Amino acid sequence: MRILHTSDWHIGRTFHGHSTMDALAEILGALTEQVRENAVDVVLVAGDVFDSATPSGPAYTLLGDALVALHETGARVIVTSGNHDSAARLGFQARLLRDGIHVLTDPLAVGAPVTVDDAFGPVHFFGIPYLEPAIVRQHWPDGDSEGRQLRTQAQTMSHAMDLVRAGMSAHPGRSVAIAHCFAAGVDATLGLEREVRQGGLDVVPLSVFDGPDYMALGHIHGRQQLSERVRYAGAPLHYSFGEQHKPRGSWLVDLDAEGLASVEWLELPVPRRLVTLTGPLAEILSEASVAAHADDWVCAIYTDALPQAEPMRRLRESFPFCAMVQHQPAIVAEERERTYSQRLRAAVSDAERIEAFLEHVRAGHGPTETESQLIRAVLDDRVRAEALV
Repeated sequence: MRILHTSDWHIGRTFHGHSTMDALAEILGALTEQVRENAVDVVLVAGDVFDSATPSGPAYTLLGDALVALHETGARVIVTSGNHDSAARLGFQARLLRDGIHVLTDPLAVGAPVTVDDAFGPVHFFGIPYLEPAIVRQHWPDGDSEGRQLRTQAQTMSHAMDLVRAGMSAHPGRSVAIAHCFAAGVDATLGLEREVRQGGLDVVPLSVFDGPDYMALGHIHGRQQLSERVRYAGAPLHYSFGEQHKPRGSWLVDLDAEGLASVEWLELPVPRRLVTLTGPLAEILSEASVAAHADDWVCAIYTDALPQAEPMRRLRESFPFCAMVQHQPAIVAEERERTYSQRLRAAVSDAERIEAFLEHVRAGHGPTETESQLIRAVLDDRVRAEALV
């Protein structure tokens, strides 16, 4: 049996204020072609299908189009919900979907598999929706197998996997599980994945996933391999500059009569590259830089000693897809022994007070000679005006 493992579509997410719907539609079209070309039998979508618990109408349309297109390749499709999804909204149409598309959002059905047969017999797919302990604890009031209350993500996922293993015992054959969580040993993208863990307590140990022939995980946006049989596929589209160097794609998983046979990475195209350009603003705006990156999403980090006038407007004149601009001086003046308030109290003249303010807001850089002349001229004008009153 051939399986394609994808996750974290985040339909409806914006990129620095720009819609990603068209780009994601293009990528999901490319993924569908990969399913067709590789004769995939089952497509797994491991959560965070939507980016919001209240998706827009166009987001539902894109999901429907993608699921129908995947199904028309001849593949079965199995979808679970993630922490960004509303399980109720994602699952409400499950009974209306055509045969061969399964949306699994019910915690009470974790131990009941979707079974697909191949030449070697049945393969049982166990879908685990995202399990928020405070919400799903009501379903298992007796706690886990040892009677402990389910208070953390790790405990809840461990209990769900116990139910999966019980389902495996009741349904002999090969098995695959799908889940959405933060597993131990992964490296998250800073500021991107909403943390499932709190204080490290909700990291799910790798041993929790023992049992199935393959474990398809979602939540982490970068490709990760925790073991030969436990993997994250990551998101199919870049959603932050922190991801720009991470490949986009999915895992192509082959099962033989004994279980896991092979896993191959299938690269997906990137509709528009993401680049971070660092240096003086004049260098970033140089002819060579513009020629190389005019069609890219650009994060510009300019290192001039002082803030530049209207940097975003100037950047977008050359880089239409500039999404971020940051000022990070290459040389930061050493912090003075006196605080800003101490310098203000010690200042005798208005010119000294202005100088202290400029040093405070410009990382230790006081006024230039031209600025000092302008400050003196303005102050002199004020003195003359007051003298005439």
